[in-house]
Amino acid sequence: MRRWLTQLRKEQQLTQQQIAEGAHIDRAYYAQIENGTRNPSMAVASQISSFLHINPSLFFTEHLSEPFQTALANSPITLAHCDLSLRYTWMFNPHPDFKMSPILGKRDDELDYNEGTLALMDLKKRVIETKETQRQRIYFPLSDGLLYYDVFAQPLYNQKGEIIGAATASTELPS
Repeated sequence: MRRWLTQLRKEQQLTQQQIAEGAHIDRAYYAQIENGTRNPSMAVASQISSFLHINPSLFFTEHLSEPFQTALANSPITLAHCDLSLRYTWMFNPHPDFKMSPILGKRDDELDYNEGTLALMDLKKRVIETKETQRQRIYFPLSDGLLYYDVFAQPLYNQKGEIIGAATASTELPS
């Protein structure tokens, strides 16, 4: 079951029918994708993702290579993509304070409002505006205290070479 997809649909106050129509697919087919009994083709994943403003790779994260998952699981590294509106479209290995489904489609300031989230948003804005890689040390007040991250951000492009957002790799720094 793709709970993250169901949660995202409900948060956006959409029905399965509305998403199916927006993605130009049959509602029953969409329901099977949402409940995990069918996997979408890359084309269908792209159509649904375009309608929901998420990254199509979310549909295939369970198929990430095992070495990648093993290397990053429980590591101090978080990877993420955001769109031009700074809304998360993909994330891997978030801090335990954050669950995947509530993150997708949200901006940092909608998840938590503090100096760290504002600095992260500013960093991503600069990357999108300048189309240049940026790196910054940012601190966040989280449940386990004040945590510092080395955040590396770079522009994210589509296949046509158009900027579509920013990608970040954040590494928690030792206290």
